[in-house]
Amino acid sequence: MHDLIIRGAQVFDGQGNSPVIADVAVDQGRVSAIGQLTGQAREEVDAKGLALMPGIVDLHTHYDAQITWDKTMSPSPALGVTTTVIGNCGFGIAPCPADLRETMLKNLSVVEGMDLQALLTGVNFEFESFSEYMDQIRRIGPYLNTAVFAGHSVIRTAVMGEAASEQSEPTDLQMQAMRALVKDAMDAGAIGFASSFSPNHSGFGGRPMPSTIATENELRALTDVLGECERGVFMMATGSRASTAVMESIACDTRRPTFISTVLSMYNEATPKLGLEYYDQCAAAQARGNPLYMLTSCQPLSFDFSLTDPYILLSHSAFDPIKGLNAQDMAKVYSDPGFRAAFRENLKHPKPGILFLGNWSNIEINVTHVPEYVQYEGMTITQVAAKLGLDPLDAFFEIALKDQLTTQFVGKFFNNNDEGVAPLLKHSAGVITLSDAGAHLIYMCDAGFGLHFLGHWVRETGQFTLQEGIRRLTSHPADCFKIAGRGRLVVGAAADLLLFDPQAVGISKLQTRHDLPGGGSRMVRESTGVHGVWVNGVKVHDGKNYVELEHGPGAVLTQFSQ
Repeated sequence: MHDLIIRGAQVFDGQGNSPVIADVAVDQGRVSAIGQLTGQAREEVDAKGLALMPGIVDLHTHYDAQITWDKTMSPSPALGVTTTVIGNCGFGIAPCPADLRETMLKNLSVVEGMDLQALLTGVNFEFESFSEYMDQIRRIGPYLNTAVFAGHSVIRTAVMGEAASEQSEPTDLQMQAMRALVKDAMDAGAIGFASSFSPNHSGFGGRPMPSTIATENELRALTDVLGECERGVFMMATGSRASTAVMESIACDTRRPTFISTVLSMYNEATPKLGLEYYDQCAAAQARGNPLYMLTSCQPLSFDFSLTDPYILLSHSAFDPIKGLNAQDMAKVYSDPGFRAAFRENLKHPKPGILFLGNWSNIEINVTHVPEYVQYEGMTITQVAAKLGLDPLDAFFEIALKDQLTTQFVGKFFNNNDEGVAPLLKHSAGVITLSDAGAHLIYMCDAGFGLHFLGHWVRETGQFTLQEGIRRLTSHPADCFKIAGRGRLVVGAAADLLLFDPQAVGISKLQTRHDLPGGGSRMVRESTGVHGVWVNGVKVHDGKNYVELEHGPGAVLTQFSQ
């Protein structure tokens, strides 16, 4: 008798082959048979009219802290994800000496848009070393298969303490200690090494995140550990310093798969050809034998924000004076003509890689508490400024000031044009991911990127066939990150499965939940058209609710292909 049989589904193997109508049997966490099965099972699911695919592989998440209090890793399982990678951009919580716990969490709260009180209340530190953190995840029993990056900023902080955000050049001893911690993490099963030079990555109180002030020599010394180990992948939020040429040379030196994440590679109407240039440069690097890839977002990049927490604007130097201030003092800065003049100057000469380039048509009023402004909800700042007879920049701040800075704006900056985004998604050098799940919870929830891809890019626009769309969400990302045995629905593979209705699959609008530790709120999305999610053969979500499990079925992934 089988453990599970899912009967009569349209079965997609995740490798791009045409689907077949078949039954799928699962035993001991693995797919044991596919075909017209006559045997019985302890659990049977009628899947006629539905599609069955491997679970979505999400390479870019930030569940490092949340996993210590939430083994479900919500909302990703509800959105079809079965395998995830955490520690991206070099931001996480391990290794972490006990006396630096608050420093780590304060930085994480800002750079990843997390509720600080939730972090201070919720994170359960049962570790100091990276290997102890991996052991803790095993004890927790996550719902998702989980791989963990060794992180540059984390390791820099663990070695240098508070000076990690101030001292660009480590001492020789500090460099040796950082290299040793990267090696320790790799020995403990890290999937690779992650870092960031992004100008958008600021830490607590406006201090830079540690890796962003590191030298290129330091970055190379740490990535060299991957080459010495002859395993692992390298992921980086590049900014402008780590150009494709620099990243290619690292890929060449280490012989390890190297991945770029940058807003510069997203479609932007101000520089419509720039994104595609990044992809073409990566393809050229691959043709030279250097494994360089672009991490690709399939969703519009948008952020909900207010001027009490203007995350998307902090990379402009004009905003330096507001960092660390309370709302009342922030309002004084925003009212200052000198501040506005400085911001205007920033917008005339924007730094590469920042989020807001000065197009006020990309920012809308989401929610305002000023009665005469309610009529403007859903309108762009450009439109509202015209009605108020103000310059858009002045209108933006005056609207917020009249609302005591509580106005909620939504910024829609990149990937907002399907015609411009489609070539990026189809490019051979791209890997679809970048959900940022677990992060920026105050502003957004892109954890449902895979269901959005199936609903929008497959069903609605027809840019991909269903079998190819599924491949791009499953075996392709798994193979690129060397995650062996995942992203496939074939006999012998791990039974990570997503059962869904192709005609209804998608994601809901943003919803606010007040379920973080300490009562904090977050933005989430729910799935549509999902009928079940299994991880290693165990159902974790039924399409509406999580299945309550004492110990989740997710594996802590430590073995990767070469």
